Amino acid sequence: MPEPALTIASLIRDPLLQEACGRWLDGGPCELVWLDLPNQPTPNLAALLEERRDAFDALLLEQGAIAPEVYQSLLGAGLVLPAVVVGEVSGQLEFHDAEVHLPPDQLEQLSYSFDAAVSRFLRRGRLSASNGAAEQAPPGPPERWKLANRLKGRLGYVGVFYKRDPARFLRNLPEQEREVLMRSLERTYRDLLLSYFRDPAAANQALESFVNTAFFCDLAVTKAVEIHMNLIDGFSKQLKLEGHKNDFLQDYRLALLDVMAHLCEMYRRSVPPDAPLGAQV
Repeated sequence: MPEPALTIASLIRDPLLQEACGRWLDGGPCELVWLDLPNQPTPNLAALLEERRDAFDALLLEQGAIAPEVYQSLLGAGLVLPAVVVGEVSGQLEFHDAEVHLPPDQLEQLSYSFDAAVSRFLRRGRLSASNGAAEQAPPGPPERWKLANRLKGRLGYVGVFYKRDPARFLRNLPEQEREVLMRSLERTYRDLLLSYFRDPAAANQALESFVNTAFFCDLAVTKAVEIHMNLIDGFSKQLKLEGHKNDFLQDYRLALLDVMAHLCEMYRRSVPPDAPLGAQV
């Protein structure tokens, strides 16, 4: 069998959530390994990861399941990997500022979230090295890990520029998988709209989640606009039924503009500076 593109250490403690995550990664380019966590409030994760430091490329985390001081011990030991956090979109960080957040009702996007987590991790590390702002990026792993080089070699990065997998593009998925992923993206966009003016930090996490998946699954811009319009139309009808005004919904065009701007930036960053104009990303 070919070596998986990513080997992911799962630190999720809820067996049902772990099972659900495994279903959405099964058969894909990732291998999920559930670490046998001791039944303690603060398990020695640093020791568990240190023992198998060369075996793992990324982490799957459960929001709120591990005490903050445990993450601090991992940071202090340099045991920092790309991470996806499953839990409520709250705007709070769990481990480091390159992590990607995904609600448990949107696990259909999990494999794309790991694409984004690796991309963010490598880019933050490069920015840290270039501008000396180590405090603004996750600390680089110890040299003996050689994690960045391993990720670049396995995943086809040139620097931090990612070559996406066309087999996982939305248009190339089987019809049922395509419909499931689209419904999941609609839920993510709904989270973005509901928190856009009320909770900017949570809205930013929802926006990043939507844009990450949209980019890596090559969602057409027209589809993103369609998702926005359908949700706004649904909100408008509901408000009318309840006897409320709906003029303010026009303001949510700002959310769509934000999504388009972030998507454009991801596409810009996906092309190496010396790539020919016709190069695929």
